[in-house]
Amino acid sequence: MHETTNSPKALATGALEFLAFKLGQEEYGIDIQKVQELRGYDAVTRIANAPEHIKGVVNLRGIIVPIIDMRIKFNLGAPTYDQFTVVIILNIASRVMGMVVDSVSDVITLTPEQVKPAPEMGSVLDTEYLIGLGTLDERMLILVDIDKLMSGKDLGLIEKLTA
Repeated sequence: MHETTNSPKALATGALEFLAFKLGQEEYGIDIQKVQELRGYDAVTRIANAPEHIKGVVNLRGIIVPIIDMRIKFNLGAPTYDQFTVVIILNIASRVMGMVVDSVSDVITLTPEQVKPAPEMGSVLDTEYLIGLGTLDERMLILVDIDKLMSGKDLGLIEKLTA
């Protein structure tokens, strides 16, 4: 993956591509440039004393990758792991981590006009982690600022646990 200066904040530069995925009934989108690969859900190695949403770690071609279950993190009911469950491998701030989601649908391209500010409403996600709402025909995606979401206290915690 090459580094680019195209962050979601630079919406004025034109269209952005988002990977669309589902958590419960909602559809979310994250900047495709942060996505390294998609994998099925495999068994993970649990880490002692880790919070419940940090499922554990996997060895991905010699790199130890922490796996975070977003359904548990956002209290979206008991997670089930089936053939649709996907682990999105992310590369954020030179750290590789995995995010478990219910399913991944497609990559969508949104122009700045299709991205609206997120309304302040008691969403499972704090609006500070949102870029906004992306609309495409009848679809509405909750656009997540994955850098902010994954670089918070969880990341420090993961670094401590895997050190």
